[in-house]
Amino acid sequence: MRHQRIQSALIAAGLCLASAFAVSAYAQSDNGAQKVQSNSSESCTNPKPGGKKLSDMVVGFSQSENEQNPFRATETASVRAAAKEAGVKRLLYTNANANQAKQVADIESMINQGAEALIIAPNDSTGLQPALAQARAKGIPVVTIDRQTAGTACDDFITFLGSDFYKQGERAAKALADATGGNAIIAEIQGGYGNTVESQRTDGFANGLKPYPGMKIIAAQTANWSTTEAQKVMEQILLAHPDVNAVYTHADTMTVGAIKALRQAGKLNGVKIVSIDGTKEIVTDISNGIVAADVETNPRFGPLAFKSLEDYLAGKPVPQKQIMDDALFNRTNAQPSLAQGKVY
Repeated sequence: MRHQRIQSALIAAGLCLASAFAVSAYAQSDNGAQKVQSNSSESCTNPKPGGKKLSDMVVGFSQSENEQNPFRATETASVRAAAKEAGVKRLLYTNANANQAKQVADIESMINQGAEALIIAPNDSTGLQPALAQARAKGIPVVTIDRQTAGTACDDFITFLGSDFYKQGERAAKALADATGGNAIIAEIQGGYGNTVESQRTDGFANGLKPYPGMKIIAAQTANWSTTEAQKVMEQILLAHPDVNAVYTHADTMTVGAIKALRQAGKLNGVKIVSIDGTKEIVTDISNGIVAADVETNPRFGPLAFKSLEDYLAGKPVPQKQIMDDALFNRTNAQPSLAQGKVY
């Protein structure tokens, strides 16, 4: 596990080193669509732009996880809608269902079916090298979304679209400190080990707690992004540490499980909860006073993914990293955000 953490941290270092980020000019509406907070100064440019258009192309989309997760369902819907809007000749779709080997096979299968561009939501921070190498050999541009994966920018992929996961952790810590008055006994329910999302949300939260000596993490355990596992983990933590009065989870799917465990234990009213994702269910819980805050992770990558491909095909420089501007949902804006359709 320690090796995986180090590996994830190395892959994620690009976010921390992007000191020369520029504000993006890619404008979007305020109806829940993504907004780009910053672009890396480093970019990728097609060395052989040939005038090919998306309307003439077969594009493959590799989804990483089951779409019972609202984040993944919204992500896929966004890619499908953007493909239609772009007039893509044909969109190929696969779902790895959290199986790394299957995702490699899925991508290779789409290449064999004639995919001329790829959008990939990586399952893990490593392991896609064989598929990326095959795409590189055929000159297929790859856009990665949500999670970073090992590889070389401009060779293995032209851009990464996603959130600043470290900053999300820091913002979650500040929100929990505000909710508890800076004094709390915290249970942290983490995502699956071995990817940049979990490692950065863990490290960012720890750093965000440093100004608050009265806030202590008494238990931290993975629930692998699963509602069922999170419920079991929360039950175990409550048995070992009945004095827990604050919970930080790395994803709303796990928050749902934690809430079930807290409710069954009769402790829900006495525990402050902060989550990450911004799903309709948890933002509704904020409005109802069950959850204190939720840091958004916007999954609507479709428009920007296809714009990045379009620019690359036209010979325009594409930023190697495009970082989203995520909202923070709390009691002041939860209900208006729900009413305006900003959550998913």
